[in-house]
Amino acid sequence: MSRRRQTSADSPLERRLEALKEATELGAERLGEEVSSASWRVLELASTRRTLSAEHTVVGFFGATGSGKSTLFNAVVGQDLAKAAATRPTTSQPLAGIWGQAGSDPLLDWLGVQQRHIVQSPLRLDKRGIFGAEKDVNGLILLDLPDFDSTVAANREIATKLAGQVDVLIWVLDPQKYADAAVHHDFIRPLATHGSVTLVVLNQIDKLRETERGPVVDSLRSILVSDGLSAPRILGVSALTGEGVDALRQEIAKVVTERAAVTNRLSADVAIVAAKMVDGAPLQVLKLPAEAAKRTLTGELAAASGVETVVNAVRTSYRLDAHKRTGWPLTRWLAKMRPDPLRRLNLKSAEVNPTLNRTSLPAAGAAQKAQADSAVRRFADGASSGAPEAWQGSIRRAARAGRENLPDELDQAIANTNIGATRGAWWWPIISVVQWISLATALAGALWLGALFGAQYLQFTVPAAPKVEGFPVPTLMLGIGILLGIVLGLATSLVARIGAAARARKARKVLQSAISVVAGASVVKPVEDEITRHNNFIGALQRAQS
Repeated sequence: MSRRRQTSADSPLERRLEALKEATELGAERLGEEVSSASWRVLELASTRRTLSAEHTVVGFFGATGSGKSTLFNAVVGQDLAKAAATRPTTSQPLAGIWGQAGSDPLLDWLGVQQRHIVQSPLRLDKRGIFGAEKDVNGLILLDLPDFDSTVAANREIATKLAGQVDVLIWVLDPQKYADAAVHHDFIRPLATHGSVTLVVLNQIDKLRETERGPVVDSLRSILVSDGLSAPRILGVSALTGEGVDALRQEIAKVVTERAAVTNRLSADVAIVAAKMVDGAPLQVLKLPAEAAKRTLTGELAAASGVETVVNAVRTSYRLDAHKRTGWPLTRWLAKMRPDPLRRLNLKSAEVNPTLNRTSLPAAGAAQKAQADSAVRRFADGASSGAPEAWQGSIRRAARAGRENLPDELDQAIANTNIGATRGAWWWPIISVVQWISLATALAGALWLGALFGAQYLQFTVPAAPKVEGFPVPTLMLGIGILLGIVLGLATSLVARIGAAARARKARKVLQSAISVVAGASVVKPVEDEITRHNNFIGALQRAQS
C-alpha cells in the first residue's frame, strides 16, 4: 500500500478519523477529560503512524514472565537475537527484527526501539497463501517486548506504550499462566476490540500431553471470548521443539502481505474510543422539544412569575375604570377611593423605559423559585431522555445556564407587555354622556319641584306644572333621571364584568406569549442548541464506527 493511498481523504479510515475528530470537538467539556484525552491520543497516533512507512507492518510479541516469548521470537526470526531465560525477565528494552530496512528507521524512532537487527533469512508465504505461490515477504518489523508483568515499572510502561502503537498484537501465553487474571484484565480485555489484528499463541505446548491440549485450548478460547474477543485466533506452538513455529510464521507473513494491519489497527482504536464516548448508551438521535413541552414550560414559568396576579389585577382594574367612567356621577368618587391594583404593581404607567421598567410584584420566594427550577428541570429531563449520561448533564446545564437572570427577565417581560392597562372601552364615553344627561334631568326635575315648593311656601301664585299622562313633568324628570341612573349602573356593572373577563383573558394570552419569548431565549433555545450539538455528535460517532 502506498502512502498516498493510505492517507487519501477518500479512504474509509480517513473518513472515520475525521468523524472521530468532529465528535471529539463536539463533545468538548461534555465527555470528561479522560475520554477526550484518549480520543486526541488516538487521533495523534493515527496521524503520526500514517505519515510513517506504509510499507512496514509492526508486529509485537507480548507476554508474561516465563512464557517463552523471547525464545519464540528467536525461533520465528531464525537467529538468537533475544536473550532468553526461564524464570526471570531478561528483556528490558524492545528488540526489533527487520525484514526490509528501507524506510523503517523513522518508524522505529517513533516507537522508541533502539535495538535493531536486519534479518537476512527470508520470510516466505508458501503456496497456500493468498497469492497461490511461494513469495518472499518484506516490510516486517517484529518486536520482542519487555514482560508486561515485570516487577520493573519501566518495563511494564514500555510494554503498555507499545501495545497502543504496534500494528499487530501477538499475545504469548503458556499453559501454566494462560488464565492469569492480571494478563486478561489489564492487557487483553482492554484491547479486545482489536480482534482483527490480534493473534494468541499458546507457547510451550510440548509440556502438555496430547489429551490435554484440546481442553486447554478450549479453556483459553472461552476466557478470550469472555474478554471480548469474538473469534479469537489461537495457535499452539513450541519454541523449544519448533512445533507450530512455521504456522506462526505463515500467519505473520500473511498479515504483512495483506497490508491491512495498519488500517485495521487504527480502525479498532477509533471504534474503542468512540464506544467510550457514549459509555454503552445507544447512538440515539434526540428530537427537539415538542410544542406541548414548550407550552407546559411556559405555563409553569408564568405561574411562578405571578402572571395570574397580574391577570386578576387587570380584571379588577378594568371594573374600577369602568365604574369611574360609566357609574352614576354622584357615586363615582367612591370608585376613586379604591386602590388600583395595576398601579400598585407599577403596570399602569403611560411612559416607561423598557430596559429599566420592572413590576412591583412581590419578589419570588423560595416556593416560586423552586417552582421555576422544577419546571426547567422537568423540561430538560424530558428533552435529554435517551442521551448518554454526559449529554444529559450538558442539556440540563444548558437549560439552567440563565436561571440567575431568569426571574428578572420574566418580571421585565411582564412589565413591558402591553396588557391594555390604560385603554378604555368604546362604550364608556357613550354611557358617561347618558349618565350625565340622566343626572341633569333628575337635577332639573328636583330644582323645578323645589321651585314649586318654595313658591307655594311663600304663598306665590304660580301656574301648575305640566303633566304627562297625569304625572307632573318635574316629577317625571326626577324619577326618570334617578331610575335611568340606577338601571344604567346595574347594566354597566354587568357589562363591565364581562369586559373585565375578556380583558383578563387577553392579558393572560399576551403575558404568556411574553413569558414564552423569555422561556424560548433562556431555556428552550439553549436546550435545542445542545440537542443539535448532541445529534451532530451522534452522527459523527456513527460515521466513525461505520
